[in-house]
Amino acid sequence: MKIVTAAALSLALIAPSVPALAQTAPAPTAADWRTVAPENLLVIDTNKGRILVEMDPRIAPQSVNRIRTLADQGFYDGHKFHRVMKDFMAQTGDPEGTGAGGSELPDVPAEFQFRRGRDSGFVSLASIADGQLGIIGSMPVITQPDAQMMITADFKTGAEALFCPGVAGMARANTPDSANSQFFLMTADREELNGVYTPFGRVLAGLNVVYSLKQGPDAANGRVTDPDIMTRARTAAGMPAGERPSVRVLNPGSAAYQAEIARVKTERGAAFDICDLQPTVEVVGG
Repeated sequence: MKIVTAAALSLALIAPSVPALAQTAPAPTAADWRTVAPENLLVIDTNKGRILVEMDPRIAPQSVNRIRTLADQGFYDGHKFHRVMKDFMAQTGDPEGTGAGGSELPDVPAEFQFRRGRDSGFVSLASIADGQLGIIGSMPVITQPDAQMMITADFKTGAEALFCPGVAGMARANTPDSANSQFFLMTADREELNGVYTPFGRVLAGLNVVYSLKQGPDAANGRVTDPDIMTRARTAAGMPAGERPSVRVLNPGSAAYQAEIARVKTERGAAFDICDLQPTVEVVGG
């Protein structure tokens, strides 16, 4: 699949699934929400507050399994946000705190793209020359159209998650298959990462915490001299029942979320693109 360009990302394209902005957005119904599975909810406690990340094993199964494994082993506890760059990302997960370390587990292969079936829950927002832009779960994606599934052996089509604000990705060395324990949380959209780094999830709550992390004085490399830390990181499934948060996400195909899309599109005008959208969530407990 061709990597999407900034111009192609613009949703000043035709978007027939987006209704005109209503005076009052419809209230969501119970059926409009989905609850994030506890094993897919990464709970990151930091000295600045809590960050909740929904991991999506449909998009990057091996990367999600690695983060789950290390988190529930307590591997990440006390790790620094050693590299934080303004209008880019915050990186962590290195036991050495330098960007050169990792776990004792083998490296994880690249998962830059994935195969999408009709059961993925994909909600299309716009048609572009390279396919369709839309949302799967809480992730922004570009994908080939459904019609492509009719000519593939697995009845699926190619798709690629995009690096928008809040998206979580696997850090790596120079070679594609070198991800291990380090990951980063985006604070801006960066199209140059699409198709060359593995996205595995998205921040559902606490993006303000990510923005508040201490930034490196050198904008070129973002190395932080007195970094903030992860005090604890676990999946919700790995936490005691009385401590785990429960998170539900508004279905992007619901009328309530479609009204939100229309609102943001009207607000942004011709500059509107898929990275302007954030998931609508409710957090209970924890």
